[in-house]
Parts: sequence; C-alpha cells; structure tokens
Amino acid sequence: MSLKENIDMVKDELNSEEKFFEKAVITEKFVKKYKNLMIAGVAGVVFLVTANLIYDASESTRITDANSALSSLMSDSLNKDALDKLKSSSQTLYDVWIYSQAVVNKDLESMKSIKDSKTTMVSDLASYELAKSSEELDEYALKQSAVYADLALVQSAIMLMSDNKIDDARGKLSSISSTSPLHKIANSLLHYGAK
Repeated sequence: MSLKENIDMVKDELNSEEKFFEKAVITEKFVKKYKNLMIAGVAGVVFLVTANLIYDASESTRITDANSALSSLMSDSLNKDALDKLKSSSQTLYDVWIYSQAVVNKDLESMKSIKDSKTTMVSDLASYELAKSSEELDEYALKQSAVYADLALVQSAIMLMSDNKIDDARGKLSSISSTSPLHKIANSLLHYGAK
C-alpha cells in the first residue's frame, strides 16, 4: 500500500467516526430535550396497562359474583342475600330476574317496579305486560322500540270489537304492516271479526 492510500483510508475512518460522534451528539441533545416527555409517555403506558388489568380483574369478579348469585336464585328463588348480591353485581341481570319471577308469579307490583328499568328490553316487556286497556295497548304500540307493537294492536282491536267499536278495531288492524308475522291474523280478524 502506498502512503496516499493509507492517508485516504485514515481520512475515511476519521470521517466515519466524525459522523458517528455527530449522530451521538444529536441523539444526546434530542434525549435531553424530550427526556421528561419520554418518561411521561412510558409512565402513561404503564399506568394504562395497569388500570386495564385492574379493570379486567374487577369486571371478572363482578361477573363471577353475578353468576353465582343467579345460580343461587335458580336453586332458591326466595334467597334474599343472593337477590341483593345480584342487584349489586349486575342491575341488568337483576331486572331480568325480577321480570321473569313477576311473569311466573303474576306479580303486578314487581312488574310495576321494573317498568322504568334502564334495561330497555325489560322495561318494554314490563310495559306490555302491564297494559290492560285498549288505550294502554295503543300507547305501548306507539313506542318506537316496542317489541310487541303489532300484538298490542291486535289485542287492542279485539278489545274494541268486544266493545262494539268495529270501525276503531278495523283502523288498528289495518295499521299492521304486511311484513308483520301477525298480518294474517289481522286480515282474518278484519274479514271475519270486524264486519
């Protein structure tokens, strides 16, 4: 190797070391400038992961407690402790249990207590079960989320027919959609019952 080649090789090595140190200085400046932000980011991620783990464990315990209480109630429907435990563990499951027991026992007071439940389906079904007059059934059927809207209209029409209000009954039966499963029944009532 010639002296010139050796000098060029040393220059290249110095240039590469210089670039390495330059990048190290830039990185060090970046780290110093954003150190607090990076620490806060890592702490935030650790906090979120920990909070998520705690929430999952709490939710799992709540679900286990609710299922345990429901199992106890299925064995003994009069178990007050299990009922209280179910209410504190899962209000939705509690409302469903109260509804099911109210239907089985024909308990109107329990049904009234869940009529305004936050569980939409329970509230809707309780409202339907409590509707006893043609007006109440009509009011129920007008609700947008009414599960038994068409059935309520049929029942209302039958009540109107029994009161000899045939034109009103025909109006109710005519309002039942052709896509409804009760459409054939409504047509039969229109044809045979509401003349």
